[in-house]
Amino acid sequence: MSFKLVRIPSLKTVNEFRQHLAALSLNLPCDDSILTGAASPLAAPASAVSINGKTIGNRIAISPMEGWDGTPEGLPTADTLRRWERFGQSGAKLIFGGEAMAVRPDGRANPNQIMIRPQTLHGLRQLRETLLRAHAAQFGSTEDLVIGFQLTHSGRFCRPHNMKQWEPRVAFRHPLLDRRFGVHSDAQVLSDADVEELIQAYVTAAQVAAEAGADFVDIKHCHGYLLHEFLGAHTRPGKYGGSFENRTRILREIIHGIRASGNPVDIAVRLSAFDFVPFKPDPAQTTPGKLGPGIPEDFSGCLPYLYAFGVNPSHPVEYDLTEPLQFVDLCAELGVKILNVSAGSPYYNPHIQRPAAYPPSDGYQPAYDPLVDVARQITVTRLLKARAPQNMLIVGSAYSYLQEYLPHVAQAVVRQGWTDFVGIGRAVLSYPSMLADALRSGQLQTRFICRTFSDCTTAPRNGMISGCYPLDKYYTSKPEFQQLKAIKRQFAAA
Repeated sequence: MSFKLVRIPSLKTVNEFRQHLAALSLNLPCDDSILTGAASPLAAPASAVSINGKTIGNRIAISPMEGWDGTPEGLPTADTLRRWERFGQSGAKLIFGGEAMAVRPDGRANPNQIMIRPQTLHGLRQLRETLLRAHAAQFGSTEDLVIGFQLTHSGRFCRPHNMKQWEPRVAFRHPLLDRRFGVHSDAQVLSDADVEELIQAYVTAAQVAAEAGADFVDIKHCHGYLLHEFLGAHTRPGKYGGSFENRTRILREIIHGIRASGNPVDIAVRLSAFDFVPFKPDPAQTTPGKLGPGIPEDFSGCLPYLYAFGVNPSHPVEYDLTEPLQFVDLCAELGVKILNVSAGSPYYNPHIQRPAAYPPSDGYQPAYDPLVDVARQITVTRLLKARAPQNMLIVGSAYSYLQEYLPHVAQAVVRQGWTDFVGIGRAVLSYPSMLADALRSGQLQTRFICRTFSDCTTAPRNGMISGCYPLDKYYTSKPEFQQLKAIKRQFAAA
């Protein structure tokens, strides 16, 4: 590591945290103390927009995560149900997707991903009912609880049959990503006819979601998965590539198809609002058992960089919000009610998407303080929020790395109108009631706070089920815990 990382737990007071932000020249609002009850901006209902006739009861959202613990048929297991039970116990009134659900078997990122098809309807109902029961037991009313299902196709990152075998379907040939993810033939590029067939799968999945009781569907456009990749398909010929109009045609046709089918389900989108080139560990600083800091792959032969969305084509380690702001306008025009803002991809530049102190086994060390990446996402969310109309709700991401100071920043950004909701992803795996505890007592149980160890990524990348192995005793007692330790030892010895 080329710098000394100041770890968040070493900052003992809000003032020390603020001083650290100032030393990094970061503009991140942070309150002096955790506010409780109705005094907290996080407790306020989101009354500006109705979702399926409901007003969302607070400003806390659970972000969708990709499950690795379903059955081969795409149904939930006891592990999946427990995770959804904990979502219900979190106190969040917006469950934004909860789970990345593949609309077709070939679109799964792993062989145990949940699928959303007529054949899995009963399992999806079971997930929702489990969450509702848990929430009702803890918080009483569920009338202000809104649950959505995330619809996805993994595209470049498909591994539907074997965790060790990529089976990618892509929007276009990519000069840097193809060699990483097993794309070696133009036959792996989806044809326009393939896309039209896939659009129908999304329309069918949305109908299944409505029948399962979902309040909305999230048409996933983030993290390098297929529909996000289409947003960057500048070099693709035909009606789904090239111009902004063509690259957003899939979203328009999916929503049109949902409405033409008579399905009134509300629509949301999770968007990677910007991207960078792929990163890799710096080979000059990588030693046995220790990854080097992340550096961008050599992109000098790829300029102008026409292979991503929301990136500066002349210098693709900077964002350009020209088209993301246009995308906000398009979502408003299409009647999208919630836009959840994320960035980048966990597969090729995870630091800009989910800042962490500790990398997963296939990642790289931070090259600078991860708070820079946190602040970047929060700033971009603020800029998109300023563009959005009042009848569109905005959810922000990248808060987990804030750890003890997550509630202080979360309530401040909501109060200042930088976002409508604070979305919590991996932090909910170890400590689902974190913000509920903040609202109840103003105190956190620090032993459960996510420290961004990245085992929740390392385990699934090695074929094990999802979960927080370091802090959740449910996973510590499983045989996978010992397998994970052995894998990490092997990696350290390599």
